[in-house]
Amino acid sequence: MTDSTLEIVLRRDRWVVGGAIAIIVALAWGYVLWLANDMDMGGMDMTGFRMIPAGIGIMLPASEPWRAIEFAYVFLMWTVMMVGMMAPSAAPMILMYARVGRQWKAQGKPFAATGWFAAGYLLAWSAFSLAATFLQWVIERAALLDSRMAIASNLLGAIVLIAAGVYQWTPLKDVCLAQCQSPFLFLMRHGGFQNHPRGCLLLGLRHGGYCVGCCWVLMALLFVGGVMNVLWIALLALLVLLEKLTPVGRWIARAAGIACVAAGAWLLVSLQ
Repeated sequence: MTDSTLEIVLRRDRWVVGGAIAIIVALAWGYVLWLANDMDMGGMDMTGFRMIPAGIGIMLPASEPWRAIEFAYVFLMWTVMMVGMMAPSAAPMILMYARVGRQWKAQGKPFAATGWFAAGYLLAWSAFSLAATFLQWVIERAALLDSRMAIASNLLGAIVLIAAGVYQWTPLKDVCLAQCQSPFLFLMRHGGFQNHPRGCLLLGLRHGGYCVGCCWVLMALLFVGGVMNVLWIALLALLVLLEKLTPVGRWIARAAGIACVAAGAWLLVSLQ
């Protein structure tokens, strides 16, 4: 590839990187829809059984301990779901990284550097997915998770909702959300563009860590509405997108917090 051809390609970084993100998100959502359709089982009564999110109709007695393959499938489910939910809101940051890389030349390798940055971001969410898998295992072993991977206890559901609502108003939420809302300022505060893989990976991991800190409690709400409830997944993904990409994102986060507390309080009252 000649220098002039390379320059033309680099000037189209937004299309190249944006197209790659769109393809990854589409594949992730396709996988989630496939799993959700498989776990629906045509409305069959699944009492006493649990579905393994493998997309091939595997189910086991609810009392049977988890196997290693089930843990792997659940971890894969969470990881792919996080990619589908979080990548759209991370797109401005990734696109900014590619653009800055082009402007700084990056020794002719801004796309490779951007790939390492995105990998670091996704690594942070993979770590979260591992924690979510362990949490799902704990809840399921305590017989508090139904066949559709939703919390079966209204009391526990209310506690999760109220805790999520309160977190939306905390200073930690503010700090993490601020880092996610201003891609360019994030780069400037943390050393700018890195032109070697390790630096790119660590910077992406740091940004992903802020993103996890901002949104982990919203992801915990998946256990309330159902981990494989596609509508619930889409609504939470939209909420994350609005929080990060709109000028009133902080107020949207607080409004969502009030709604969560109200919903949790309503569940508690319904227990009386």
